[in-house]
Amino acid sequence: MTDSINQAGPSASRRSVLAAGGVALAALTLGLSACAQQDALAEQARAGDNKNYVAGDGSVTEFAPADRKSAVQINGTLFDGTVVAPADFQGKVTVLNFWFAACAPCRVEAPVLEELHQEFKPQGAQFFGVNLRDEKATAEAFDKSFNLTYPSFDDKDGGVLLAVSGLVPPGAVPTTLVLDKQGRVASRVLGEIERGTLKALIAAAVAE
Repeated sequence: MTDSINQAGPSASRRSVLAAGGVALAALTLGLSACAQQDALAEQARAGDNKNYVAGDGSVTEFAPADRKSAVQINGTLFDGTVVAPADFQGKVTVLNFWFAACAPCRVEAPVLEELHQEFKPQGAQFFGVNLRDEKATAEAFDKSFNLTYPSFDDKDGGVLLAVSGLVPPGAVPTTLVLDKQGRVASRVLGEIERGTLKALIAAAVAE
């Protein structure tokens, strides 16, 4: 019996070592994968064109009318000095796009937003940018570069962002919200918009 145990011992020991090694390798692989993802996000956040932000993944969330929360209570000032209050969001579908000039996806989607603004303006929809970082001159230069005709909030103090906290992650730029005619959030896109998707979201809100 002793000989049998002794003979089995080295084999069992080798199997144990191999199994342990497999577990360790799997753990190491997972750890490296997680680190790689974290490093990729960190690199994105530090990148020159996208400094200090992490872009969203383009995910779309729609809220059924029965599931929508109370109207957003936005009080803010546009770069042209116009004061906007919660009452200004009543009776109209509103598109809010959170952006700043150095955000690369913001630059890509700007012409699309202007096209949709022109398309839905006759139907009573209004568009506002929400600029989170730029001085007036920088924001105006951006508007001129992309021929944007809808206004933007000067939101360096974060007042508009705070009013939609829980819906717009502070670091996720761009983010786009569609508000229904009661000023409630009907849908949200995290990250760069896709024209057809945003058009459908706006059209759905207009049709309500």
